[in-house]
Amino acid sequence: MPGSRSLRRLLEVLRLQEEQARRAWAEAAAQKQSLRDARERAGARERSGRRLVAASAHSGALADRVAGLEEVRIAHRIDAMLAPRLQAAEEREASARDVFLARRTERRQVELLLEAAERTAAREEKRRAQRAADDLHLARSPRACETDTQ
Repeated sequence: MPGSRSLRRLLEVLRLQEEQARRAWAEAAAQKQSLRDARERAGARERSGRRLVAASAHSGALADRVAGLEEVRIAHRIDAMLAPRLQAAEEREASARDVFLARRTERRQVELLLEAAERTAAREEKRRAQRAADDLHLARSPRACETDTQ
């Protein structure tokens, strides 16, 4: 059936596009997670700096206090730099997810059309086979039918 052949080709193209969109979504999610991890490390660095400042307050070590304050300042700068990047990564991931879901929907629609076309073709083939059997039976001579029954 020519229609189903083109549907099969379209289905294969859509499967490839869906797989490509899935990979793009996974990559965007990985980038987002990487940025989240970096922000978490910046938070850990800030906490470490605060602990160093607190410890220096008890010990009176000025170098530790300065180092702790510098760690906190650097952590804040890193976090400020990562925040807009993380926001952009979240938007890219959401967009990639939407593209993937659209591709999957398109593929499923074509699959359903192809299944319907194949069911229709199978019914038509069954009708043709039955018609051929009926024609063969009608084409038999009446004598052949009489000899078959005896």
